[in-house]
Amino acid sequence: MLKLPKPHIKGLLRKSMLEEWQTSWKNDDTGRKSYSIIPSVSLRPTNWIREDVTFFSQHHPFRAYLKRFHLSDSDYCSCGGIGTTLHYATECILTVPWHMRKQVPNFEQEWLKRVTNDLVSRHKIRRIFKVISENRGLFRPP
Repeated sequence: MLKLPKPHIKGLLRKSMLEEWQTSWKNDDTGRKSYSIIPSVSLRPTNWIREDVTFFSQHHPFRAYLKRFHLSDSDYCSCGGIGTTLHYATECILTVPWHMRKQVPNFEQEWLKRVTNDLVSRHKIRRIFKVISENRGLFRPP
């Protein structure tokens, strides 16, 4: 019987687990918006909080998400724009103090990747999320 050191076995198991996880992440049908921003799995923490995850996965409380899942009759923000995460972050008149420079057309994913790595942008996102959450009625269409 061949005896291998525990650290070696743990390393082999970790490598196998990461490969299996990466394959699953790459081939799955869900989480595609997140996958386009973070295509590689990792055991290193991202230090993201709930608002970061919500923004980058484009989930609640954003109007486009609520409409997509039939939780709202409209995907419009009260300012008249489509209530996507990018709308609130770059053009909504109700979130002007926290706007970020608008992405170049057709480069949304690259813009999102850049924003994920910029702490100042992530703080702006968190503030936008807080304003929307605290003032839901203000962000609903008339």
